[in-house]
Amino acid sequence: MAAFLQWRRFVFFDKETVKDAGDNGKNFVLPVGISACDSGRGHIVLGDILSVIWFLTRSLQLSSFQAYKLRVTHLYQLKQHSILVTVGQDEQGINPLVKVWNPDKRDSGNPLCTRIFPAIPGNKPTEVSCLSVHENLNFMAIGFTDGSVVLTKGDITRDRHSKTLTLHEGTCPITGLAFRQQSKVTHLFVATLEKVHCYTLSVKEYPKLELDTHGCALRCSALTDPSQDSQFIVAGDECVYLYQPDERGPCFAFDGHKLLAHWHRGYLLLLTRDTKSPNKSEFGSRETSPSEKQILTIYDLDNKFIAYSASFDDIIDVLAEWGSFYILTRDGKMFVLQEKDTQTKLEMLFKKNLFVMAINLAKSQHLDSDGLSEIFRQYGDHLYVKGDHDGAIQQYIRTIRKLEPSYVIRKFLDAQRIHNLTAYLQALHRQSLANADHTTLLLNCYTKLKDSSKLEEFIKSSESEVHFDVEIAIKVLRQAGYHSHAVFLAERHQHHKWYLKIQLEDLKNYQEALRYIGRLPFDQAESNMKRYGKTLMHHVPDGTTLLLKGLCTDYQPSRDHISPSANSEEFISVFANNPRELRAFLEHMIEVEPFSSQGVYDTLLELRLQDWAHEQDSEKVLQGAALSLLRSDNTVFDKALVLCQMHNFKEGVLYLYEKGKLYQQIMHYHMQNEEYGKVVEACKRYGDQEVCLWEQALGYFARKEEDCKAYISQVLEHIDQNNLMPPLLVVQTLAHNSTATLSVIKDYLINKLQRESQQIEDDERKIRQYREETAHLRAEIQELRSSAKIFQKTKCSMCNSPLELPSVHFLCSHSFHQHCFESYAESEAECPTCTPENRKVMDMLRAQDQKRDLHDHFTRQLRCSNDGFSVVADYFGRGVFNKLTLVTDPPGSKVGVGSLEADLQRDLLIHTKRNT
Repeated sequence: MAAFLQWRRFVFFDKETVKDAGDNGKNFVLPVGISACDSGRGHIVLGDILSVIWFLTRSLQLSSFQAYKLRVTHLYQLKQHSILVTVGQDEQGINPLVKVWNPDKRDSGNPLCTRIFPAIPGNKPTEVSCLSVHENLNFMAIGFTDGSVVLTKGDITRDRHSKTLTLHEGTCPITGLAFRQQSKVTHLFVATLEKVHCYTLSVKEYPKLELDTHGCALRCSALTDPSQDSQFIVAGDECVYLYQPDERGPCFAFDGHKLLAHWHRGYLLLLTRDTKSPNKSEFGSRETSPSEKQILTIYDLDNKFIAYSASFDDIIDVLAEWGSFYILTRDGKMFVLQEKDTQTKLEMLFKKNLFVMAINLAKSQHLDSDGLSEIFRQYGDHLYVKGDHDGAIQQYIRTIRKLEPSYVIRKFLDAQRIHNLTAYLQALHRQSLANADHTTLLLNCYTKLKDSSKLEEFIKSSESEVHFDVEIAIKVLRQAGYHSHAVFLAERHQHHKWYLKIQLEDLKNYQEALRYIGRLPFDQAESNMKRYGKTLMHHVPDGTTLLLKGLCTDYQPSRDHISPSANSEEFISVFANNPRELRAFLEHMIEVEPFSSQGVYDTLLELRLQDWAHEQDSEKVLQGAALSLLRSDNTVFDKALVLCQMHNFKEGVLYLYEKGKLYQQIMHYHMQNEEYGKVVEACKRYGDQEVCLWEQALGYFARKEEDCKAYISQVLEHIDQNNLMPPLLVVQTLAHNSTATLSVIKDYLINKLQRESQQIEDDERKIRQYREETAHLRAEIQELRSSAKIFQKTKCSMCNSPLELPSVHFLCSHSFHQHCFESYAESEAECPTCTPENRKVMDMLRAQDQKRDLHDHFTRQLRCSNDGFSVVADYFGRGVFNKLTLVTDPPGSKVGVGSLEADLQRDLLIHTKRNT
């Protein structure tokens, strides 16, 4: 229970007397004899003892109409509908009538009365004490002095669609009624002088619940607005109670005999007598003596302060309309209480350093976030000046998002209040408003305070709660020496670069770094092995080699994920100082991936050649390994040859020369090493492909001063057998060798001379033969020209059957059946049997003529050209100098075509066709 005497008092309302705008600023005068009041829908409604109802507008314009014949006792103006419900009397006696009016509609100039019905509970004449209407127009409750409550359910504006029943009966007068609507549940609070009840109207049986055994006087109850959960207020003489539909809520100890209770926009208005009345429980005792004052107090129950308090004389009622409170007094005056604006009220609180109350007030007044933030800032500044740094930082935290963080940070850096600054920075991060500098500063605060628990709590928050720049945090922690914390952050947030940098450069934990890389996705693993591979190879060579093998073949960081293979050639540089591991890596690659890149094979060849050059014990094994690699199809000839020459790997050099068909290089290699026997062997082996090898071998041996007669003899024998060199050139070549005597070439010269002599004899014999054949042919031609030809053949030269007429005869002595000739002959002027041979001769003659023409043209062009070599090369390309080979009849044929002169050959090709 809170005593109001402990509450602070403020003057948050300005009191003014309402002036009549049209009467030179005189006070506005109310109608005389007001008996009932209410407000709503932009009007103040007044009922007087003469049964007239008055409507007062904001511009203080009055209008009236006669509602009853005798008097008006109660008014109820709905706030959401233009409906006015009144209770009054048209006849003498106790005959209260309820009338429902619609001011928006007119009947003969007056508001339209939509319904009239008597207010009598159970046909018992009794006076109405209070009235309440539900805003949905479906419920209306009337309280009576005999303790009865009559409920009208249905459309209250019409008789047909509603029914009336007695809801409550008792012996104590009804002092207050209020409808409460929460969702779809409707309650009716009923207050008497002694008790408080609540009815649930949304249930058929209308169950009743007794809430309290304390009641209140007439007009001393009210219903709060929905922002206060629509609680029922009962103002007793000692306390003010608040009720929910099922229980009693808080109470406030406000002393004084209560005359009136109202609730409006978060404020509770209580009108009390200045002195206690001895008849506090007497029903309807509202008369005051001239000596008594009335005190109007406006309470803010949420913020626990009195917003206004003043004395008045004989108040009729207090009404809330047009955003202000209007006080009606019996002397006809009307006062207005206008609430000060929020900023003015806050400034009043600031002057008194009542920041907590200012904050609560601002919240209840629904001040925007900017205004609240400014209050928090001022409150924080006030506490900071007082030295309450802990309290100040809590207020500054509430300014986040509105106040520039540097304003707060600068204050606490200067004051050396690191733990307060830490709290502010933590809040800044929780709201995801921290930048990189804030993160750096917070982590430095943790490290300065050596608060490992807070540091771990900060960095180990769940991923959904991370409100800082992780990379900045890693940098700061690493710089401060908190390597384990930095590693944790890097691993958790997948900052692979920082994780590996710390593990390798700071913690020197190479094995863990290697394990971490092995779990990364392929792209990350590949890039990090390129970056840190050399370092890892130096410290953990076996593990690094194993990881690289997998990365370049079948890398699988997880069971259900297969990655592509890296280019193994790009990792060769990683093994710069680890040849043993490099060899194992490369051998694994060519075994698993036979089509590995060229660099893999070249590097492996170089390693094997190095091993061959330095290892004497297993020389043959290493030689075989190198040769096997050379024999594969994956080595580049030029690179492999250079490597073999660099390491003086003879077998490899000779193999590559042979593979590249570089036979002259093979022989020169043997010549350089003075391997005479292998020179001759190379000539025998490759001389068929390049005949010049024998000439070069002869020249080589001819230049040697050693005794090379045996080798010269072997070379000369082959040259002689294949007629590779003119004898004179052989003699000139050997003339340079002082050890080569005549005996060396004696056999060669004798054989050569014998073959030359034999050739001369053969040529002379052929000349005689060709002369005889020519003379014979000429005689035959002359005979054909000068005498008749007798055809004596009896068989067809084509089918070898006896000739029958008609037949065809040729001067070449061939005869044919007419049908055989027509079937096989290509031309009527040529013998079918001689045609193939004749064509050969004609082709040869044309070729000779063409060559003769080309020769003349070639000679002329060569003579006139400045670049004779280009001319010769061009004619070589056109095949001018190709040797012409003619296929002729074998020896013994009747005619030797090669021995005939051109004119004779032409004559032989002219045949005469005769038909017999």
